[in-house]
Formats: sequence, structure tokens, C-alpha cells
Amino acid sequence: MELLIIKTDDDYIRVKDGLYEAVGLDKARVFPMEKLDRVKTHLAEVRAGGFPRAAIYRLCLTEKPLEDS
Repeated sequence: MELLIIKTDDDYIRVKDGLYEAVGLDKARVFPMEKLDRVKTHLAEVRAGGFPRAAIYRLCLTEKPLEDS
């Protein structure tokens, strides 16, 4: 599974109520691939809002059962 995320340096961007903040991965907003146009809009706003080095990243996830030890 692939998702889109906006990253700036070592932090990720949280999008909430039109506001953007740098957070850890656990609080970041992720988007499905088909929302790329919307993510590009967010990216432009994030860069203008104080995160000039922000970029869109592809977050690649794999799923598998957790095996008991």
C-alpha cells in the first residue's frame, strides 16, 4: 500500500482545520495516492507558511501478521 505524506527535514506535516504543523509520524496526515493534486496544494501552502524545504514523500506500507515470539 502506498500513501502520500508531506515531510520537512526530520518532521512530518499535520494538516488540520487549515493549519499546518511539524509533528512526528504518528500525528502526521497521510493521503491516498489519488489525492495527489490536493497534496500539491497543501505543499504550496506549507512552504508559504514557514516550511520552505517541505516535500511530498511516498509512504510505502506492507502488512503482515505479527508473529508471537
